[in-house]
Amino acid sequence: MPDRITVLHFSPTGGTRRAALLLAQRIASEVEEIDLTLPQLPEKEFAPQDAVLVAGPVYGGRLPALMVERLRRFTGGGACAVSAAVYGGRAYEDALAELDDLLEAQGFCVTAGTALLAEHSIVRDLASGRPDTQDEAQLAEFGARIAEKLDKGEKSVPQVPGNRPYREWAGMPVVPVAGDACTGCGTCAKSCPAQAISLENPSQTDQTRCITCMRCVAVCPTKARTLPAQVQGMLSQKLAPFMQKRPENELYL
Repeated sequence: MPDRITVLHFSPTGGTRRAALLLAQRIASEVEEIDLTLPQLPEKEFAPQDAVLVAGPVYGGRLPALMVERLRRFTGGGACAVSAAVYGGRAYEDALAELDDLLEAQGFCVTAGTALLAEHSIVRDLASGRPDTQDEAQLAEFGARIAEKLDKGEKSVPQVPGNRPYREWAGMPVVPVAGDACTGCGTCAKSCPAQAISLENPSQTDQTRCITCMRCVAVCPTKARTLPAQVQGMLSQKLAPFMQKRPENELYL
């Protein structure tokens, strides 16, 4: 088992971070975190002896563009990387392939790829409670296998599913809105990864910046922020068929 692994995660509502840490803790004895949702991130260069796990949520079968932008501040320098596309039970489509391509372009040596489950950030009944105890056991097994590959110094690049060119995804055309329960406390504005919410008037959201990551909904102390009810209902209906089957985590070595 490696002594140390650095986890780079973009996790607005916490599910991606939780899944990534469950995996990382079984790969190395010491885990360091770097939060890619923070707007002010210094550039960092890794070295060949380093191990890095990079985890991001799947939005419409792709990585969030904001995460891609911030990942470009990190240079691999030949470090071994484990990629993790974390999705809410529908599909991860091209996100894992996109992440691997980005890491290779940044100078990382991709050693393993994973598709991990976390509760859907909008339709919470989809993959509800994931990662759960069954996932924990599976990720422990994944981590042990990845650690063994790292210990052996194997450099084979995993072949992961995905199309090139990637599917087009322009984001959702709606943003969370503030209801009557909004107190104007500014918690949402201070927490927004895209800095899309006005600090002076938190009920106002810049639609050109918002990535519908749902962090503002998750952190609001009065539960005042939601997607429009019509949109929430439409998404719940569209994703209902995916609730009939339990998807499993996937490992590519």
